[in-house]
Amino acid sequence: MALFITDECINCDVCEPECPNNAIYEGDEIYEIDPTLCTECVGHYDEPQCQQVCPVDCIPNDPNHVESKEQLMDKYERIMAAQA
Repeated sequence: MALFITDECINCDVCEPECPNNAIYEGDEIYEIDPTLCTECVGHYDEPQCQQVCPVDCIPNDPNHVESKEQLMDKYERIMAAQA
């Protein structure tokens, strides 16, 4: 599943540069994650990098975008093909 950023976000700017898919962007009030680009770092890392660096632990799994590891890998492969 994709991840999302809760309103507990303090806009510290550490998550955005860690995202290998450029899924994290600055929203109107807090950072946001584009679920069409979020692969939970599948294909890049063993764990979501944004969750690893978030100082307030405000990046949980998004229950509205449930995906298996296989679906996340397929999404990763589509993203990489589109960037090539």
